[in-house]
Amino acid sequence: MEFSEDLILIGQKAKDAARKLAFISTETKNNALQAMAEALVKSQEDIIKANKIDVAAAEKKGLKKSLINRLQLNASAIADISSAIKDVIALPDPVGGGELWKRPNGLVIQKTRVPLGVVAMIYEARPNVTADAAALCLKSGNVCILRGGSEAIESNKVMTRVLAAAAEKNGIPQGAIQLIEKTDREYAQQLMRMNKYIDVIIPRGGAGLIQSVVENATVPVIETGTGVCHAYVDLDADYDKAVSVVFNAKTQKPGVCNALETLLVHEAVADEYLPLIGKKFQEHGVEIRGCKRVSKILEYAVPATEEDWSTEYLDLIISVKVVKDIDEALDHIYKYSTKHSETIITENYSIAQRFLNEIDAAAVYVNASTRFTDGGRFGFGAEIGISTQKLHARGPMALPELTTVKYIVYGNGHIVE
Repeated sequence: MEFSEDLILIGQKAKDAARKLAFISTETKNNALQAMAEALVKSQEDIIKANKIDVAAAEKKGLKKSLINRLQLNASAIADISSAIKDVIALPDPVGGGELWKRPNGLVIQKTRVPLGVVAMIYEARPNVTADAAALCLKSGNVCILRGGSEAIESNKVMTRVLAAAAEKNGIPQGAIQLIEKTDREYAQQLMRMNKYIDVIIPRGGAGLIQSVVENATVPVIETGTGVCHAYVDLDADYDKAVSVVFNAKTQKPGVCNALETLLVHEAVADEYLPLIGKKFQEHGVEIRGCKRVSKILEYAVPATEEDWSTEYLDLIISVKVVKDIDEALDHIYKYSTKHSETIITENYSIAQRFLNEIDAAAVYVNASTRFTDGGRFGFGAEIGISTQKLHARGPMALPELTTVKYIVYGNGHIVE
């Protein structure tokens, strides 16, 4: 594949910066992060001005309200982004250290953590990812190449310029934070194949974006994000917990990957439980798409189609199905899950343990909302994304997941006999 000259230049700058950034001290990285956080707040007028252009264009295109909400920035949102960068400062530097051991022949071996190198982020209408990725990559010693969606391009341009300038003034090499400003799909296709310059690609966005990257990239990919998350209300569920957990998982922030998309209910409790959660959903404007049994119990439910069971709505819509028992619930989840986050509401210990053991997902819960699948809520600090694959990381990806290992071996003339 032929690569455009500007992309090659970005790649060359990134590789040069990665070589230097890998050895920069924790103190220098933290000072740069502090400067970046402060610079965003100082430049908030310019960022908000650019963001208004993006929002107006998105509204003109008729994008969903949930997507526009994720795109929109104001002084409060920028303060939150700045605060998130400062939170990264307090996190342990994952680079260096590691276990040390001595072999019987006197050879000393150390397993130490080192940066991945050049990380390319391909994402959609979420300008906060620009700052999150820049901060996390910098703290872990990685260079980042950012390729946001066209919906947030003006916001991303200003934010990247501000972040990069602040970092460079505080000892970070030029080229450590770069944005691909051209939003043509061809540029994304080229980026996915730049193995000479990029060590890993992390896509963040909807199913279409992630699938495109996984199918087209020759650069290694860490798959993140798509969340068809389920809740199963068991025969032995506490109704208060079942209403509270399910309602929170669906409505607290519906436009994110760890929000609930499908509710499964044991047939023995359907007649009592569904009207309770249905009332809460109606009050909050949630559309219910249900199976035949659900439609009989909740006359306002819309009939569900086969497509609904595999849809990540990212909206105030939920598919609901009545199941015979735990076996049917497990079968349904096995068939439609994207292996992100699944939860069961039950007071039955053995059923709960079976659910935990048999569900194949990055995060599995008992009597808790799927909205907890998050680096900050897990106590890791900020995250670069939620990995739904098994290699090289799974679940919330924090700083340690942005590193790999290197073996350092100390000898004294040792040879293999």
